[in-house]
Amino acid sequence: MDTTLWAGTGVTLCPPARRGDIDALLSGEPGILAIADGTFHSYPAVGHAEIRTALEQGWQIWGLCSMGAIRAAEMHTLGMQGFGEVFEAYAGDPDLDDDEVALMHSSEPPFRPMSEPMFHIRRFLADLATRHLLTQEQMAVIVDALKQRWYADRTLGALKNALTLRGGLSTTVVEAEMANFDAFRTKQHDLLRFLKEEPWQPTAS
Repeated sequence: MDTTLWAGTGVTLCPPARRGDIDALLSGEPGILAIADGTFHSYPAVGHAEIRTALEQGWQIWGLCSMGAIRAAEMHTLGMQGFGEVFEAYAGDPDLDDDEVALMHSSEPPFRPMSEPMFHIRRFLADLATRHLLTQEQMAVIVDALKQRWYADRTLGALKNALTLRGGLSTTVVEAEMANFDAFRTKQHDLLRFLKEEPWQPTAS
């Protein structure tokens, strides 16, 4: 994550949350905690029990973007608050797979992404179908092919290949469309909006 996004926000940026990170905070005074990304493959995921304990001790906890959105959807009845489109998707569909937001990233800061979440890919493909660059059938075939891959193999390169081989698009069209892929990175947009709107502030509507 580009640390310049946090400049002037008063927010402390931490690595992706893992099991035990919240427990480590509980010796201090209750504060405000936002969980965005979190580990689940290389390390155990941040746990429900530690979130519940923090909530009981007076912490205000928000979840968004990825692991945070999943936990917020699971624990909103216990007081965890959710934010953004990813949270709304999980809150509205309990059967939505966790791997829809999963990606492989480097193990050291700034944790650069090495794959692309299915959540983003679906939105990108749906836009192509809406603009009749893909048929609904072609979109479904590409989604199914990428969904069957291990999450770390869902790369932009794999998407490009699928668009040409399964979608029948020319390399020129694919390159032009992929140049706008940032517009479909919902996780990043949710985080930017969270920082801008500051819903944790008492005066936030």
